[in-house]
Amino acid sequence: MRSHYCGQLNESLVDQQVTLCGWVHRRRDHGGVIFLDLRDRDGIAQVVVDPDTAQAFATADRARNEYVLRIQGRVRLRPEGTENPNMPTGMIEVLAKDVEVLNSAATPPFQLDEHGKVGEEVRLKHRYIDLRRPEMIEKLRLRSRISHQVRAFLEKEGFLDIETPILTRATPEGARDYLVPSRTYPGSFFALPQSPQLFKQLLMVSGFDRYYQIAKCFRDEDLRADRQPEFTQIDIEASFIDEDAIMGITEAMIRNLFQDVLDIDLPEFPRMPYAEAMSRFGSDKPDLRIPLELTDIDDLMKDVDFKVFSGPANAEDGRVAALKVPGGAKLSRKEIDEYTKFVGIYGARGLAWIKVNERAKGLEGLQSPIVKFMEGVIEELLDRVEAKDGDIIFFGADKTRIVDEALGALRVKLGADLDLYTQAWAPLWVVDFPMFEPDDKGGLTPLHHPFTAPSCDIDTLKADPAKALSRAYDMVLNGTELGGGSIRIHDQAMQREVFEVLGIGEAEAQEKFGFLLDALKFGAPPHGGLAFGLDRLVMLMTGANTIREVIAFPKTQSAACLMTDAPGEASAEQLKELNIRLRQRAKPEVSGE
Repeated sequence: MRSHYCGQLNESLVDQQVTLCGWVHRRRDHGGVIFLDLRDRDGIAQVVVDPDTAQAFATADRARNEYVLRIQGRVRLRPEGTENPNMPTGMIEVLAKDVEVLNSAATPPFQLDEHGKVGEEVRLKHRYIDLRRPEMIEKLRLRSRISHQVRAFLEKEGFLDIETPILTRATPEGARDYLVPSRTYPGSFFALPQSPQLFKQLLMVSGFDRYYQIAKCFRDEDLRADRQPEFTQIDIEASFIDEDAIMGITEAMIRNLFQDVLDIDLPEFPRMPYAEAMSRFGSDKPDLRIPLELTDIDDLMKDVDFKVFSGPANAEDGRVAALKVPGGAKLSRKEIDEYTKFVGIYGARGLAWIKVNERAKGLEGLQSPIVKFMEGVIEELLDRVEAKDGDIIFFGADKTRIVDEALGALRVKLGADLDLYTQAWAPLWVVDFPMFEPDDKGGLTPLHHPFTAPSCDIDTLKADPAKALSRAYDMVLNGTELGGGSIRIHDQAMQREVFEVLGIGEAEAQEKFGFLLDALKFGAPPHGGLAFGLDRLVMLMTGANTIREVIAFPKTQSAACLMTDAPGEASAEQLKELNIRLRQRAKPEVSGE
């Protein structure tokens, strides 16, 4: 129905006849001549309709925003002085010969160029309108290009695109499963995969050597800006490799992607142990664009007459850390109070601070309600954080986890609020993760998943599992975890020992993972892999604020689809077929007057 997309028109087509199809982006009537901005997925073209073409003029006269039109006409240069250099098609226009209304349109719930004035709920309710915006089209176009480039790179590296099941068995992988009741097996359930983890390991046992998949994954967990109940993963696995090999392949893939799609050469990917990342930045995904670091001061605070600091400093699981902000003494008390409220979100009970106004004056040059408690250690403290006039020092004192989370988040917020970024892109590999972390019941739980290989042998793992490190690695970019992976356990004895540490007995292991344990008996090769969050990757590369902006039809933060009203109720007949009976909901009490 068309000869060209609107965005394809340029000076090379002057005097040629073209046929365009699209939506009316804007209609203007200038002294009897009607101007239509026609929009399609490639761009916007200006169409001029003269009264001389009576039928076309009459049709254009009744066209309104978002009407679907088909236009035939001749491309010509815009009159001198009317060019628009801000538009790719701004040097030309189309003189219409024929205008056809393919479909009318009701008044949209919001104008496309005024989307910022409406709430996200309205945009998600009418997502098909929101997706017409050029910005949204460009984001999804870039997403498509990213997927294409990833496939091309991995195919060239010898990886095979292999699909794995969506309906599978529930296995504990760190989040809640979405369950699907089985009609043919009453009382039994499938689970939607949190990842293709077990299947890709089985593909390695099967001898496929190099596998990849752009896979849908599902997790029933609380959401935030970079999470959705269903998300897309670039899943990669390979055999007969070690950490350096898989990290090298995937780093090359990301470098290639940024170069081909954004024409950006990413800087060096340094490697940083997990323990160092937590100590210096309070995060296992530090944003290295921000030149702020945490400094341990536990040793200085053990004997101070200030229990808020001395208590955690002497506790086995406590930490006292300082965060110096150069030039931060200009922060007002109101701003400091706001930051105090902010760290409270992460469990911090307060935010102590010292402003360094004139260090040469000693205590008199410092401004803080806590200086009087630190008279004996203040100079050593200032030396350790390398404080200068005009700086402010924030403190965290509590359990290590709380201090890390609170000061780590404060560091990121200060970086954004004060625009402290030193570079555009800061990639990083975080390595040497702990194998396990404590759970709420006094036991251990895997930091990643129970199929991650430890970096020690079985005897060492048995002797002190809490101190074992894993062969895991995460790729981080600008404070966002792009992807994570590990070398997997390929030895059945080691896998059973890890299950033992996790409190998963022989019977439970066989019930939940029997098919994997059985497969490991039959010559499983050394293997490992990595999975990238495609949505997060596209979010970063497009500069979007949330992954909802780069998913065609996302869910809200409460895991609902406003457009389709999902999730919805099932009919009584459907429930009967599935042998499901719902509990009667208690009716709310209504008080009379």
